Amino acid sequence: MWETTPYLSLAAKRPSSTSIRNIRAHQHKKYTRLVLDLDRDAQPASADRRTETKFQLELPNTRILKKALAKTTTTTFPIELSIFRTAKGTLILSVPTKPWKRYKWYVLQKPPRIVLDLYPAPSQKRTLVKGSEPSAQPPLKKTTPPPPVIVAPPLASVTKKDMVIVLDPGHGGKDPGALGRKGTREKDIVLKISNYLKNLLKKETNAKVFMTRESDVFIKLEDRATFANDHKADIFISIHINSHPKTTIKGLELYHFGEASDPRALEVAARENGTPLEDNGPAWQFILADKLHDKKIEDSQEFAWTTKKALVKYLKPFYKIKDHGVKTAPFFVLRMTTMPAILAEIAFISNPTEEKLLKSSTYQKRMAQGIFEGIKSYITPLQTASR
Repeated sequence: MWETTPYLSLAAKRPSSTSIRNIRAHQHKKYTRLVLDLDRDAQPASADRRTETKFQLELPNTRILKKALAKTTTTTFPIELSIFRTAKGTLILSVPTKPWKRYKWYVLQKPPRIVLDLYPAPSQKRTLVKGSEPSAQPPLKKTTPPPPVIVAPPLASVTKKDMVIVLDPGHGGKDPGALGRKGTREKDIVLKISNYLKNLLKKETNAKVFMTRESDVFIKLEDRATFANDHKADIFISIHINSHPKTTIKGLELYHFGEASDPRALEVAARENGTPLEDNGPAWQFILADKLHDKKIEDSQEFAWTTKKALVKYLKPFYKIKDHGVKTAPFFVLRMTTMPAILAEIAFISNPTEEKLLKSSTYQKRMAQGIFEGIKSYITPLQTASR
Protein backbone atom coordinates (compact mmCIF):
# COMPACT_ATOMS: atom_id res chain seq x y z
CA MET A 1 0.00 0.00 0.00
CA TRP A 2 1.44 3.34 -0.99
CA GLU A 3 1.74 6.01 1.63
CA THR A 4 0.51 9.26 0.15
CA THR A 5 1.09 12.86 1.10
CA PRO A 6 -1.19 15.85 0.49
CA TYR A 7 -1.10 17.10 -3.11
CA LEU A 8 0.56 20.35 -2.04
CA SER A 9 3.80 18.38 -1.86
CA LEU A 10 3.62 17.91 -5.63
CA ALA A 11 4.55 21.52 -6.08
CA ALA A 12 7.38 21.41 -3.55
CA LYS A 13 10.62 22.48 -5.16
CA ARG A 14 13.22 19.77 -5.44
CA PRO A 15 16.13 20.92 -7.58
CA SER A 16 17.06 17.41 -8.70
CA SER A 17 13.53 16.21 -9.45
CA THR A 18 11.91 15.87 -12.87
CA SER A 19 8.83 18.02 -13.51
CA ILE A 20 5.82 17.21 -15.67
CA ARG A 21 5.29 20.60 -17.26
CA ASN A 22 2.37 19.62 -19.48
CA ILE A 23 -0.08 16.78 -20.09
CA ARG A 24 -1.62 16.10 -23.49
CA ALA A 25 -4.21 13.50 -24.44
CA HIS A 26 -5.47 12.65 -27.92
CA GLN A 27 -8.04 10.16 -29.11
CA HIS A 28 -6.81 8.42 -32.24
CA LYS A 29 -8.65 5.91 -34.37
CA LYS A 30 -7.15 2.85 -32.72
CA TYR A 31 -6.04 4.08 -29.31
CA THR A 32 -5.95 7.00 -26.90
CA ARG A 33 -2.54 8.58 -26.28
CA LEU A 34 -1.41 10.33 -23.12
CA VAL A 35 1.78 12.40 -23.35
CA LEU A 36 3.66 13.71 -20.33
CA ASP A 37 6.01 16.53 -21.33
CA LEU A 38 9.01 16.61 -18.99
CA ASP A 39 11.52 19.35 -18.27
CA ARG A 40 14.40 16.85 -18.30
CA ASP A 41 15.05 13.17 -18.90
CA ALA A 42 13.33 10.92 -16.36
CA GLN A 43 15.80 9.75 -13.73
CA PRO A 44 15.76 7.15 -12.30
CA ALA A 45 13.85 4.93 -14.71
CA SER A 46 10.07 4.74 -14.55
CA ALA A 47 8.14 1.51 -14.01
CA ASP A 48 4.59 0.22 -14.30
CA ARG A 49 2.32 -1.90 -12.15
CA ARG A 50 -1.06 -3.42 -12.91
CA THR A 51 -3.68 -4.67 -10.49
CA GLU A 52 -7.15 -6.08 -11.10
CA THR A 53 -8.63 -2.61 -11.38
CA LYS A 54 -5.78 -0.17 -12.04
CA PHE A 55 -2.84 0.39 -14.34
CA GLN A 56 -0.26 2.50 -12.53
CA LEU A 57 2.80 4.25 -13.88
CA GLU A 58 5.45 4.99 -11.25
CA LEU A 59 7.71 7.99 -11.87
CA PRO A 60 10.44 8.23 -9.20
CA ASN A 61 11.67 11.65 -8.09
CA THR A 62 9.01 13.43 -10.14
CA ARG A 63 6.62 16.30 -9.53
CA ILE A 64 3.80 17.75 -11.61
CA LEU A 65 3.10 21.42 -12.13
CA LYS A 66 -0.31 22.61 -10.99
CA LYS A 67 -1.13 23.95 -14.44
CA ALA A 68 -0.56 20.51 -15.95
CA LEU A 69 -2.51 18.77 -13.20
CA ALA A 70 -5.48 21.08 -13.75
CA LYS A 71 -5.89 19.76 -17.30
CA THR A 72 -6.73 16.29 -16.01
CA THR A 73 -9.71 17.57 -14.05
CA THR A 74 -11.59 19.06 -17.00
CA THR A 75 -14.62 17.29 -18.47
CA THR A 76 -13.02 17.24 -21.93
CA PHE A 77 -9.93 15.30 -20.83
CA PRO A 78 -10.44 11.87 -22.50
CA ILE A 79 -8.82 9.68 -19.83
CA GLU A 80 -9.93 9.03 -16.28
CA LEU A 81 -6.68 9.68 -14.48
CA SER A 82 -5.72 10.08 -10.83
CA ILE A 83 -2.34 11.40 -9.72
CA PHE A 84 -0.71 11.28 -6.32
CA ARG A 85 2.75 11.29 -4.83
CA THR A 86 4.30 8.94 -2.30
CA ALA A 87 6.26 10.03 0.72
CA LYS A 88 9.44 9.00 -1.10
CA GLY A 89 8.76 11.40 -3.98
CA THR A 90 7.45 8.89 -6.52
CA LEU A 91 4.60 10.22 -8.63
CA ILE A 92 1.87 7.65 -9.34
CA LEU A 93 -0.38 7.97 -12.39
CA SER A 94 -3.33 5.63 -12.04
CA VAL A 95 -5.76 4.66 -14.83
CA PRO A 96 -8.73 2.28 -14.43
CA THR A 97 -8.18 -0.92 -16.43
CA LYS A 98 -11.85 -1.59 -17.17
CA PRO A 99 -12.30 0.42 -20.43
CA TRP A 100 -8.95 -0.70 -21.84
CA LYS A 101 -7.79 -3.96 -23.36
CA ARG A 102 -4.11 -3.22 -22.90
CA TYR A 103 -1.54 -0.48 -22.58
CA LYS A 104 1.85 0.39 -24.03
CA TRP A 105 4.20 3.05 -22.73
CA TYR A 106 7.69 4.27 -23.57
CA VAL A 107 10.12 7.07 -22.83
CA LEU A 108 11.19 9.49 -25.57
CA GLN A 109 13.85 12.18 -25.75
CA LYS A 110 14.43 15.45 -27.60
CA PRO A 111 12.20 16.70 -26.13
CA PRO A 112 11.94 14.45 -23.04
CA ARG A 113 8.50 12.93 -22.55
CA ILE A 114 6.65 9.78 -21.56
CA VAL A 115 3.98 8.38 -23.85
CA LEU A 116 1.20 6.04 -22.73
CA ASP A 117 -1.04 4.42 -25.35
CA LEU A 118 -4.30 2.86 -24.16
CA TYR A 119 -6.07 0.43 -26.47
CA PRO A 120 -9.82 0.01 -25.88
CA ALA A 121 -11.47 -3.34 -25.35
CA PRO A 122 -13.33 -4.50 -28.51
CA SER A 123 -16.72 -3.81 -26.95
CA GLN A 124 -15.81 -0.25 -25.98
CA LYS A 125 -16.63 2.77 -28.11
CA ARG A 126 -13.88 5.16 -29.14
CA THR A 127 -15.73 8.05 -27.54
CA LEU A 128 -15.21 6.88 -23.99
CA VAL A 129 -14.56 9.83 -21.70
CA LYS A 130 -14.43 10.28 -17.99
CA GLY A 131 -17.69 9.34 -16.38
CA SER A 132 -19.09 7.60 -19.48
CA GLU A 133 -20.45 4.10 -19.13
CA PRO A 134 -19.22 1.24 -21.31
CA SER A 135 -21.69 -0.80 -23.29
CA ALA A 136 -23.66 -3.23 -21.20
CA GLN A 137 -21.85 -6.44 -20.36
CA PRO A 138 -23.22 -9.54 -18.64
CA PRO A 139 -22.27 -9.55 -14.95
CA LEU A 140 -19.33 -11.70 -13.98
CA LYS A 141 -20.13 -14.76 -11.92
CA LYS A 142 -18.83 -14.62 -8.40
CA THR A 143 -16.78 -17.72 -9.08
CA THR A 144 -14.90 -16.07 -11.92
CA PRO A 145 -11.25 -15.74 -10.90
CA PRO A 146 -9.65 -12.29 -11.06
CA PRO A 147 -7.77 -11.47 -14.26
CA PRO A 148 -4.05 -12.21 -14.20
CA VAL A 149 -1.46 -9.49 -13.91
CA ILE A 150 -0.41 -8.66 -17.47
CA VAL A 151 3.03 -7.18 -18.00
CA ALA A 152 3.00 -7.41 -21.78
CA PRO A 153 0.30 -8.77 -24.10
CA PRO A 154 1.06 -11.89 -26.13
CA LEU A 155 2.08 -11.23 -29.71
CA ALA A 156 -0.81 -11.55 -32.09
CA SER A 157 -0.44 -13.00 -35.55
CA VAL A 158 0.68 -10.30 -37.94
CA THR A 159 -2.33 -10.45 -40.19
CA LYS A 160 -4.42 -7.60 -41.46
CA LYS A 161 -5.62 -7.57 -45.04
CA ASP A 162 -5.51 -3.82 -45.46
CA MET A 163 -2.04 -3.30 -43.95
CA VAL A 164 0.12 -1.67 -46.62
CA ILE A 165 3.90 -1.46 -46.28
CA VAL A 166 6.15 0.49 -48.65
CA LEU A 167 9.87 -0.32 -48.77
CA ASP A 168 12.20 2.27 -50.27
CA PRO A 169 15.61 0.99 -51.43
CA GLY A 170 17.74 4.13 -51.56
CA HIS A 171 19.37 5.57 -54.69
CA GLY A 172 19.48 3.56 -57.97
CA GLY A 173 20.27 4.07 -61.63
CA LYS A 174 22.56 7.05 -62.20
CA ASP A 175 22.76 7.56 -58.42
CA PRO A 176 25.00 4.82 -56.91
CA GLY A 177 24.76 6.17 -53.38
CA ALA A 178 27.71 5.68 -51.04
CA LEU A 179 30.71 3.76 -52.43
CA GLY A 180 33.05 1.40 -50.58
CA ARG A 181 36.80 1.20 -51.13
CA LYS A 182 36.35 -2.19 -52.81
CA GLY A 183 33.80 -0.77 -55.25
CA THR A 184 30.67 -1.85 -53.36
CA ARG A 185 27.71 0.35 -54.30
CA GLU A 186 25.02 1.31 -51.82
CA LYS A 187 22.26 1.10 -54.45
CA ASP A 188 22.97 -2.59 -55.15
CA ILE A 189 23.10 -3.75 -51.53
CA VAL A 190 19.97 -1.95 -50.33
CA LEU A 191 17.99 -3.34 -53.27
CA LYS A 192 19.01 -6.89 -52.35
CA ILE A 193 18.14 -6.37 -48.67
CA SER A 194 14.81 -4.80 -49.60
CA ASN A 195 13.95 -7.77 -51.80
CA TYR A 196 14.78 -10.19 -48.97
CA LEU A 197 12.63 -8.10 -46.64
CA LYS A 198 9.76 -7.97 -49.11
CA ASN A 199 9.78 -11.77 -49.43
CA LEU A 200 9.78 -12.15 -45.64
CA LEU A 201 6.82 -9.81 -45.24
CA LYS A 202 4.88 -11.58 -47.97
CA LYS A 203 5.63 -14.99 -46.52
CA GLU A 204 5.02 -14.19 -42.85
CA THR A 205 2.20 -11.63 -43.05
CA ASN A 206 -0.88 -10.80 -45.08
CA ALA A 207 0.33 -7.27 -45.64
CA LYS A 208 0.47 -5.75 -49.09
CA VAL A 209 4.11 -4.88 -49.75
CA PHE A 210 5.30 -2.42 -52.40
CA MET A 211 8.77 -1.19 -53.31
CA THR A 212 9.54 2.24 -54.71
CA ARG A 213 11.97 0.52 -57.09
CA GLU A 214 12.46 -3.15 -57.94
CA SER A 215 15.42 -2.77 -60.26
CA ASP A 216 18.44 -0.54 -60.84
CA VAL A 217 16.52 2.58 -61.83
CA PHE A 218 16.70 6.17 -60.66
CA ILE A 219 13.65 7.43 -58.76
CA LYS A 220 13.32 11.04 -57.63
CA LEU A 221 12.83 11.61 -53.92
CA GLU A 222 9.48 13.33 -54.44
CA ASP A 223 8.30 10.37 -56.56
CA ARG A 224 9.21 7.96 -53.76
CA ALA A 225 7.11 9.92 -51.27
CA THR A 226 4.24 10.26 -53.77
CA PHE A 227 4.38 6.51 -54.39
CA ALA A 228 3.90 5.76 -50.69
CA ASN A 229 1.15 8.35 -50.32
CA ASP A 230 -0.73 7.15 -53.42
CA HIS A 231 -0.63 3.56 -52.15
CA LYS A 232 -2.02 4.77 -48.82
CA ALA A 233 0.78 3.02 -46.97
CA ASP A 234 0.44 2.33 -43.26
CA ILE A 235 4.21 2.48 -42.76
CA PHE A 236 7.21 3.50 -44.87
CA ILE A 237 10.83 2.45 -44.39
CA SER A 238 13.70 3.77 -46.49
CA ILE A 239 16.84 1.60 -46.45
CA HIS A 240 20.31 3.13 -46.88
CA ILE A 241 23.98 2.55 -46.12
CA ASN A 242 26.07 5.14 -44.31
CA SER A 243 29.52 6.56 -45.04
CA HIS A 244 32.06 8.49 -43.00
CA PRO A 245 35.47 10.10 -43.70
CA LYS A 246 36.92 8.03 -40.83
CA THR A 247 37.08 4.40 -41.91
CA THR A 248 37.02 3.25 -38.28
CA ILE A 249 33.42 4.43 -37.82
CA LYS A 250 30.94 1.56 -38.00
CA GLY A 251 27.45 0.64 -36.83
CA LEU A 252 23.82 1.37 -37.55
CA GLU A 253 21.40 4.18 -36.79
CA LEU A 254 17.74 4.88 -37.50
CA TYR A 255 16.11 8.21 -38.28
CA HIS A 256 12.72 9.82 -38.20
CA PHE A 257 11.90 13.30 -39.47
CA GLY A 258 12.70 16.35 -37.37
CA GLU A 259 15.30 18.96 -36.61
CA ALA A 260 18.76 17.48 -37.03
CA SER A 261 19.74 15.96 -33.69
CA ASP A 262 23.43 16.76 -34.28
CA PRO A 263 25.68 18.13 -37.06
CA ARG A 264 26.48 14.63 -38.28
CA ALA A 265 22.76 13.84 -38.69
CA LEU A 266 22.38 16.96 -40.82
CA GLU A 267 25.30 15.86 -43.01
CA VAL A 268 23.68 12.45 -43.52
CA ALA A 269 20.37 14.08 -44.49
CA ALA A 270 22.13 16.43 -46.92
CA ARG A 271 23.86 13.49 -48.60
CA GLU A 272 20.70 11.40 -48.89
CA ASN A 273 18.67 14.42 -50.03
CA GLY A 274 21.27 15.14 -52.70
CA THR A 275 21.42 18.79 -51.70
CA PRO A 276 24.14 21.11 -50.37
CA LEU A 277 24.40 21.19 -46.58
CA GLU A 278 23.23 24.80 -46.40
CA ASP A 279 19.97 23.87 -48.13
CA ASN A 280 19.11 21.62 -45.18
CA GLY A 281 19.41 24.44 -42.65
CA PRO A 282 16.97 25.93 -40.15
CA ALA A 283 14.20 26.93 -42.58
CA TRP A 284 14.12 23.40 -44.00
CA GLN A 285 14.20 21.87 -40.53
CA PHE A 286 11.55 23.84 -38.73
CA ILE A 287 8.82 24.23 -41.36
CA LEU A 288 6.75 21.07 -41.40
CA ALA A 289 4.40 20.16 -44.21
CA ASP A 290 0.77 20.67 -43.21
CA LYS A 291 0.13 16.95 -43.44
CA LEU A 292 2.94 16.21 -41.00
CA HIS A 293 1.22 16.56 -37.64
CA ASP A 294 1.99 15.52 -34.10
CA LYS A 295 0.56 12.04 -34.47
CA LYS A 296 2.78 11.19 -37.43
CA ILE A 297 5.85 12.50 -35.61
CA GLU A 298 5.05 10.48 -32.48
CA ASP A 299 4.21 7.33 -34.44
CA SER A 300 7.41 7.65 -36.46
CA GLN A 301 9.42 7.98 -33.27
CA GLU A 302 7.86 4.82 -31.89
CA PHE A 303 8.41 3.03 -35.20
CA ALA A 304 12.09 4.03 -35.21
CA TRP A 305 12.78 3.04 -31.59
CA THR A 306 10.87 -0.25 -31.88
CA THR A 307 12.64 -1.22 -35.10
CA LYS A 308 16.08 -0.23 -33.83
CA LYS A 309 15.65 -2.23 -30.64
CA ALA A 310 14.46 -5.36 -32.45
CA LEU A 311 17.12 -5.04 -35.17
CA VAL A 312 20.01 -4.73 -32.71
CA LYS A 313 18.67 -7.57 -30.57
CA TYR A 314 18.43 -9.88 -33.58
CA LEU A 315 21.90 -9.06 -34.98
CA LYS A 316 23.92 -9.10 -31.72
CA PRO A 317 24.32 -12.90 -31.53
CA PHE A 318 25.96 -12.83 -34.98
CA TYR A 319 27.96 -9.60 -35.09
CA LYS A 320 29.57 -6.94 -32.92
CA ILE A 321 26.97 -4.26 -33.52
CA LYS A 322 27.72 -0.62 -32.78
CA ASP A 323 24.35 0.93 -31.95
CA HIS A 324 24.29 4.66 -32.75
CA GLY A 325 20.65 4.88 -31.65
CA VAL A 326 17.71 6.80 -33.07
CA LYS A 327 18.24 10.29 -34.48
CA THR A 328 16.25 12.99 -36.20
CA ALA A 329 17.11 14.74 -39.45
CA PRO A 330 15.27 16.55 -42.28
CA PHE A 331 15.15 13.74 -44.84
CA PHE A 332 12.95 14.65 -47.78
CA VAL A 333 11.21 11.26 -48.05
CA LEU A 334 10.38 11.33 -44.34
CA ARG A 335 9.06 14.88 -44.53
CA MET A 336 6.73 14.35 -47.47
CA THR A 337 5.25 10.96 -46.61
CA THR A 338 1.99 11.06 -44.66
CA MET A 339 2.33 7.82 -42.69
CA PRO A 340 4.78 6.75 -39.94
CA ALA A 341 8.11 6.79 -41.76
CA ILE A 342 11.70 5.94 -40.86
CA LEU A 343 15.06 5.75 -42.59
CA ALA A 344 17.56 3.04 -41.67
CA GLU A 345 21.30 3.54 -42.17
CA ILE A 346 22.21 -0.12 -41.68
CA ALA A 347 26.04 0.02 -41.77
CA PHE A 348 29.03 2.10 -42.88
CA ILE A 349 30.23 1.13 -46.34
CA SER A 350 33.34 3.24 -45.65
CA ASN A 351 34.38 0.76 -42.94
CA PRO A 352 36.35 -2.15 -44.50
CA THR A 353 34.85 -4.75 -42.14
CA GLU A 354 31.28 -3.65 -42.74
CA GLU A 355 31.83 -3.29 -46.49
CA LYS A 356 32.89 -6.95 -46.56
CA LEU A 357 29.82 -7.95 -44.55
CA LEU A 358 27.51 -5.96 -46.81
CA LYS A 359 28.62 -8.02 -49.80
CA SER A 360 27.67 -11.25 -48.01
CA SER A 361 24.24 -12.70 -48.83
CA THR A 362 24.09 -14.13 -45.30
CA TYR A 363 24.53 -10.67 -43.80
CA GLN A 364 22.00 -9.20 -46.20
CA LYS A 365 19.41 -11.83 -45.23
CA ARG A 366 20.08 -11.35 -41.52
CA MET A 367 19.74 -7.59 -41.89
CA ALA A 368 16.42 -8.10 -43.67
CA GLN A 369 15.30 -10.47 -40.92
CA GLY A 370 16.27 -7.95 -38.23
CA ILE A 371 14.31 -5.16 -39.92
CA PHE A 372 11.39 -7.56 -40.31
CA GLU A 373 11.46 -8.25 -36.55
CA GLY A 374 11.26 -4.50 -35.96
CA ILE A 375 8.36 -4.03 -38.36
CA LYS A 376 6.55 -6.98 -36.79
CA SER A 377 7.05 -5.56 -33.28
CA TYR A 378 5.64 -2.21 -34.40
CA ILE A 379 2.61 -3.35 -36.41
CA THR A 380 1.46 -6.20 -34.13
CA PRO A 381 -0.07 -3.84 -31.49
CA LEU A 382 -1.76 -1.83 -34.24
CA GLN A 383 -3.33 -4.93 -35.70
CA THR A 384 -4.33 -6.29 -32.30
CA ALA A 385 -6.07 -3.01 -31.49
CA SER A 386 -7.95 -3.00 -34.79
CA ARG A 387 -9.50 -6.42 -34.33
